[in-house]
Amino acid sequence: MTVIPDKLKNKKIGVLYGGTSSEREISLKSGKAVINAMKKLKLKVTAIDVDKNVAEKIRKEKIDIAYIALHGPIGEDGTIQGMLEVMGIPYTGCGVFASSASMNKSISKDLFKCAGVLTPDWFVLKKFEMIPEIKKYPVVVKPVDQGSAIGISIVKKASELAAAAKKAFKYGDEIIVEQFIKGKEITIGVLDGEALPVIEIVPKGKFYDFKSKYAKGGSKHIIPAKISKNAYNHAQYNAEKVYKSLKCRAVCRVDMIVDQNGKVWVLENNTVPGMTETSLLPDAARACGISFEELVLKIIESSL
Repeated sequence: MTVIPDKLKNKKIGVLYGGTSSEREISLKSGKAVINAMKKLKLKVTAIDVDKNVAEKIRKEKIDIAYIALHGPIGEDGTIQGMLEVMGIPYTGCGVFASSASMNKSISKDLFKCAGVLTPDWFVLKKFEMIPEIKKYPVVVKPVDQGSAIGISIVKKASELAAAAKKAFKYGDEIIVEQFIKGKEITIGVLDGEALPVIEIVPKGKFYDFKSKYAKGGSKHIIPAKISKNAYNHAQYNAEKVYKSLKCRAVCRVDMIVDQNGKVWVLENNTVPGMTETSLLPDAARACGISFEELVLKIIESSL
């Protein structure tokens, strides 16, 4: 039986979910799963679908704590975190800096390099800028500040680059063009500073896109990942290093690639990992004996 700490008893928790980003539907699923978990834990919970009136909704509900289950811009880029700081309401997960830095893929990669973490070479391209000549393909083209593999393309030759850039620019004024690393896709959740088991992701499609992430059967999660012991340990070390260097709090999930030589490359950091039935973080937690309800409670406790 899960014991609820005294500091959470009689506290009203508002689950902030939904929002207006391209990840709204996934956020709704994460939020509903978290709400159901809190009900099972007998916590006092209310649902808040985030829109332009979110501050008014929060004041009306008189919440004591905000649980952020809001994916994409506003939820993961420090915006909602900054608003809650001003309102004086404690919230779950990473703070303003970690959220903002992690959401911008170029800034986070700069910080990875500063921390001595291996990350693929890249450059940022602004809308209406001329696309420079790329000497080596394939490359990965993606929006600079979206999640869930939205707007992403793997470009194998120069003739495909313009279409991929156009697709990515639908989501913002900057895109990132990144060296493609062939290898095994892995991800590591970090809970209160400690790395969870490494998950290997085997997508059914060509790569781990939006459909592979969220459709039932869209990908296979192998726990523990079938990689060398050295790569496994290095991946967990890197995940904890990213958590510390980006000043994360409570939880994050770090996506990586293990290449054919066993080198571990860090791609990006997620500060509001998915909490749906197909999500990676709950799978990793289950693998080390933490139930979904316990995971939700641990995220709240470590945030406070």
